[in-house]
Amino acid sequence: MTEHNVLGGELEPCGTDPMTGFYRDGTCTCGPQDAGVHAVCAVMTSGFLAHQRAVGNDLVTPRPEWQFPGLQPGDRWCVVASRWLEAFEDGFAAPVVLSATNRRALEIIPLEALTEHSVDVPPDLSSLD
Repeated sequence: MTEHNVLGGELEPCGTDPMTGFYRDGTCTCGPQDAGVHAVCAVMTSGFLAHQRAVGNDLVTPRPEWQFPGLQPGDRWCVVASRWLEAFEDGFAAPVVLSATNRRALEIIPLEALTEHSVDVPPDLSSLD
């Protein structure tokens, strides 16, 4: 079954270096085993990573037992929707790739909050003029 992004299109890949996703398939696919809803394709920033560590969610330290390499600024990673929302509310939201963010994120996060931090490049670059 095809999963969709928050814009209504097909869910696009989030990142493969490091390999992200609850299922480590490069996408923010949210299946029944993903109780945390790793739906938001976020671009890591030092502020977001520091905030997550401060609230008990260390995304920097590698955890090989979970196939987790540890993250650094610039990495694209499927983050738990409620964790992203918490960072947003605290002023530390990471940039979001909407085309790679699973629509299940909308069960937790308002679309307006996600679009406010969108880093997607529009298909028609003339719209940037």
